[in-house]
Amino acid sequence: MMLNDYLKLIWAYLKIGLFGFGGGYAMLSLIQREVVDSGWITSQMFTDIVAISQMTPGPIGINSATYIGYVVTGSVLGSLVTTFTVVMPPFILTLIASHYIERHKESPFIKGAFMGLRPVVVGLIASAALLLMNSENFGYLASERLVTIAICAASFCFVYFTRLHPILVIILAGITGLLVF
Repeated sequence: MMLNDYLKLIWAYLKIGLFGFGGGYAMLSLIQREVVDSGWITSQMFTDIVAISQMTPGPIGINSATYIGYVVTGSVLGSLVTTFTVVMPPFILTLIASHYIERHKESPFIKGAFMGLRPVVVGLIASAALLLMNSENFGYLASERLVTIAICAASFCFVYFTRLHPILVIILAGITGLLVF
């Protein structure tokens, strides 16, 4: 891989790190735009990376950066570069912002800014949910779609209404997929 390719990867993950407000799920559409639309990976690979990132410990944004860095460059160095690049901007911004916010937490400006940021995070997470509602996740055949939609709906209901632990829901969904597919 050429130096220019690493620089493009750094630029993409610098943008993701700087503008990925709301956490990993909220930044999925931004990550997709940077890595799929650039042609580095396919939509199918992106869906697989999201699934792997969700199942491994740690934040999804960092896990996906590490994985994508490796896939795109074929090297551990690529993983390290993307991981470092996606982590450093929010780390620096958090240090600066926490100092300012702590000193001015009663300011109408700070309170107003947070009132504007909270709903955008919900919107970004909803956008990520819609982004993941694709044929790679729900199947190409009608029978596959019915089963995967049922698994999705059941998972939501178990977690939201019964407060069943998400890890148990993931295990049950995996077993269901293994048995059905």
